[in-house]
Amino acid sequence: MKIIFAGTPEFAAKSLQAIIDQNHEVIAVYTQPDRPAGRGKKLVKSEVKQVAEAHGIPVFQPEKLTNPEAQTELAALKADLMIVAAYGLLLPKAVLDMPTFGCINIHASLLPRWRGAAPIQRAIQEGDRETGITIMQMDVGLDTGDMLLKLKTDITDQDTGGSLHDRLAEQGASAILQYLEQRETLAAEPQDNELANYAHKLSKQEACINWQDSAQQICRNIRAFNPWPVSFLEFLDAKGKVQRVRIFEASEVETNDDRVAGTILEKTKNGIIIQCGQGAISIQQLQLPGAKAMDVQSFVNGGKALLNAGEQLNVNHDN
Repeated sequence: MKIIFAGTPEFAAKSLQAIIDQNHEVIAVYTQPDRPAGRGKKLVKSEVKQVAEAHGIPVFQPEKLTNPEAQTELAALKADLMIVAAYGLLLPKAVLDMPTFGCINIHASLLPRWRGAAPIQRAIQEGDRETGITIMQMDVGLDTGDMLLKLKTDITDQDTGGSLHDRLAEQGASAILQYLEQRETLAAEPQDNELANYAHKLSKQEACINWQDSAQQICRNIRAFNPWPVSFLEFLDAKGKVQRVRIFEASEVETNDDRVAGTILEKTKNGIIIQCGQGAISIQQLQLPGAKAMDVQSFVNGGKALLNAGEQLNVNHDN
């Protein structure tokens, strides 16, 4: 069976590598164009492109698949199946209909829950106890196609967006191999649209901590937004300039303090405790402007006169 693989980041590269390792015939790879990255703004190949080139697979990088030239090029490949994972480009109906068996998507949630761009992070934010991978027959809707196979995994209280991403990337690779082995016997299951919700794309601004939120929600957000966009708090320095401190790790703590949300209650080597709308959090790992991430003990030992007990952090944010 002649397969086209379409994907871009590491999540997709894991599946492509697994498909190649099992000797399936990948005749072409589609991935987003090389993008400038880093301080030098050098063009960087996607993880999927790197895997494809390592195995001598032709790579196509159209800016979009809606133009006739790109569609003609794709049609000429005469693929039996197109496998899509975190590609990042819209597939119009003309493309969905080209392969003999259509297009299959590797989606990082248990559909119909968390359709959309950021299912991994939204599941952590919402306090879900499980998630997984859905292999889905693609249609013109946003993750609305029939479900063909599901694999589940638990979400732990220690999971971050990064750790859950890595686990689901591995699970996605397992799931697509299962699909390819069992494809002819799998029954398509329509999604219940009434159970659907949407994982909207992440933004940097929503990572700003709103101290009016509960401690539980703030800790969930911190885990979900690690490693991107990374939660941050803001404070005014001695010159009245707004400074940001990125927060990588924090935990909920009990407190009977009734001071307003955003008040720093305590600063010790064990944690920086900050009052929230309900409860308090203890910051364990942080990053100051222009510095590397550090644990709270290193921060306190450094003796910087920042984030001191009694100070009030900005609470006026609309997340």
